[in-house]
Amino acid sequence: MGNLPEFRNEPYADFSQPANRQAMEAALESVRARFGREYRLRIGGEFLATGDTLNSLNPSNTKQVVGVHHKANAALATRAVENASEYFSRWSRTPAEERVRLLLDAARILRRRKLEFDAWLVYEAGKTWPEAEADVSEAIDFCEYYAREMLRLAGPQKVVQLPGEHDELVYLPLGVGVVIPPWNFPLAILVGMTVAALVTGNTVVLKPSSETPTIAAQFAEVLLEAGFPEASFTLLTGSGAAVGDVLVQHPKTRFICFTGSRDVGLRINELAAKPQKGQVWIKRVIVEMGGKDAIIVDADSDLEKAVDGVLASAFGYQGQKCSACSRAIVDAKVYDPFVEKLAQKAQALQVGPSDDPRFYMGPVISEGARKTILQYIETGKKEGRLVAGGSAVPGDGYFIAPTVIADIEPAARIFQEEIFGPVLAVSKARNFEHALELANDSEYGLTGAVFSNNPEHLRQAQEQFHVGNLYFNRKCTGAMVGAHPFGGFNMSGTDSKAGGPDYLLLFLQAKSIARKVG
Repeated sequence: MGNLPEFRNEPYADFSQPANRQAMEAALESVRARFGREYRLRIGGEFLATGDTLNSLNPSNTKQVVGVHHKANAALATRAVENASEYFSRWSRTPAEERVRLLLDAARILRRRKLEFDAWLVYEAGKTWPEAEADVSEAIDFCEYYAREMLRLAGPQKVVQLPGEHDELVYLPLGVGVVIPPWNFPLAILVGMTVAALVTGNTVVLKPSSETPTIAAQFAEVLLEAGFPEASFTLLTGSGAAVGDVLVQHPKTRFICFTGSRDVGLRINELAAKPQKGQVWIKRVIVEMGGKDAIIVDADSDLEKAVDGVLASAFGYQGQKCSACSRAIVDAKVYDPFVEKLAQKAQALQVGPSDDPRFYMGPVISEGARKTILQYIETGKKEGRLVAGGSAVPGDGYFIAPTVIADIEPAARIFQEEIFGPVLAVSKARNFEHALELANDSEYGLTGAVFSNNPEHLRQAQEQFHVGNLYFNRKCTGAMVGAHPFGGFNMSGTDSKAGGPDYLLLFLQAKSIARKVG
């Protein structure tokens, strides 16, 4: 299909520009007019209504129903896998160039509908305008990047040529993939995992989060408009408890791609490891399971930049990112001024409905999340010194003030456990070596950052800070496709690197072919 232009990340819209702001306001109005629509299940091109529905609410205003979704049961989950298995033989033989063309068309449609998807993310996921824009841009990036990667992997692979032989290596798709994305990046991560599976020639059963199913339904429309065959993927809305185990354990499921909590990821890994009757393969599991990410602030760092980096990392999207900073580890020499500056800036952050661009922070995702986060805050108040926030914020949504708790010891629960909300623990380090020791005192190893102007300390961190994504003198969130392949160590996942050159290999198997010549 000719040479594609070199990959470039999708630029972000600047909402300080009046034209962009007006266009976003119009998109929000358009999406609001479609609130409450009913979405049926679709398996093999057939639309199904079960009568058992879930309401997706606007977390900024829980009186608003964003979408009504029919839920699948175990029998429909089984049917979805079997339909996907039947179609796999056809889809897997579709030339890679054709699959890539469809994916590039999907990217074009997403780009055309970008502000509309921004608006869905604002209303269903509680994302502020800039956070929504970054999410949709990343989804476009995944489509563009994986399209180019598939062309590379479909081409001739360099292998040694033995005398008297023609030797080659080809990559083949695996089979039926179950894709289980999270609610916190309900477009970007859903798109990344789904299109990685589809462009490599696998069929997909996509089970979106019950918190954000409308965004998933909108993306299913994009895939169909781009020309992906109806049988190549199924959108299966439903509770994890009702259909998750069925999808994972089905003998025709070949791989599972999941992003979410540590406990669910470990359960998926355990269930997938046990072969079922009629199963002829070892299931492949690709899981990303979160983090307890730390930013180290060294004694000679630029304190203003460090405060701003920690603030953005801790409270962007209400701290609901697996990459979010939830531990600031600060050298004793600058600890007190750092805490004072951070507390002042955190207290100044405004919290409110995410469709109003005046607010830096929107709501947390659900009533259950708010309850859990507030319980952690109460625990933290006993474990340290509250210097900012510490409570819910009044309103019609799930609002929590950005919370900073200082003087936290390593054994504290809020130092060790993933909270997934706007709660930051601040700990004092004796020196840089001690700071590294504290940063590595975690079962997770996803992201981390170091603010320092000491080259030797940065070199030490590069060697010893055990995380999959490490950043120097910048925030620890905001990984860019292609530039920062994303994925962590230890309990943060299976060492996959989304948006990197080895990611698509997780969805393929290599076949070596040797032909005698002469």
